[in-house]
Amino acid sequence: MSNTVLDTPRLRLVGATSALLHAEGDDRARFGALLEARVPESWPPELYDDDARLWTLNVAETEPYRAGWCMYYVVVTDAAPEVMGVVGYKGGPGDDGTVEVGYGIVPEHRRRGYATEATAALVERAFGHPRVTRVIAETMPDLVASIGVLHNLGFTLEGDGSEPGVIRFTLPRERWNERR
Repeated sequence: MSNTVLDTPRLRLVGATSALLHAEGDDRARFGALLEARVPESWPPELYDDDARLWTLNVAETEPYRAGWCMYYVVVTDAAPEVMGVVGYKGGPGDDGTVEVGYGIVPEHRRRGYATEATAALVERAFGHPRVTRVIAETMPDLVASIGVLHNLGFTLEGDGSEPGVIRFTLPRERWNERR
C-alpha cells in the first residue's frame, strides 16, 4: 500500500499511492479496504476535489521519488478506524528551504484537534530534513478553524498568499524548536 506512514497518538497518516488514489476515484469499498478504515458518507473533505486527487495521482505515477513529500490520508485510530481527512506537502523543500503544508478534515471530525495533530506530524517530519528552514501554509481569511490550527502550531501571519483572496502563514525552524 504505502511505504510512508506517520503515526500520532490518535491518527495514522498514510502516504498516497497510485493504488489508493485510483481506488479513491473508482472504488470506494476498495479505497476503505486499502486504508483498513471506514470511508464516511461525507468524503471527501471540502477543498479537496478530484483535480487535487488527479494531480497527486500524476505525481505518484511520474515522480515516485516524491513519495513522502506529497499527500497523506488521515485515519483516526482512537476508535473504529475511519478515513477522515487529507494532509500533505506541496512538494519537497524549495531552494530557500521552504515546505508548504495543507490539510482538510470532513465536517463530523472537525473541532477535535485532528487537523492540528496531523499537521504537527507533517511539520515535525519536515523539520527532520536538514534543508528545511521554514514551513508555510495558505488559507482563506474566513476559515477561522483553519487559522486556529496554524496559530496552535506557532505559525504567524506573513501576508498575502500565492493567489488572490488567500493569506500565508509561516513557521520558521527556530520557532518550532522553541515550542517543542
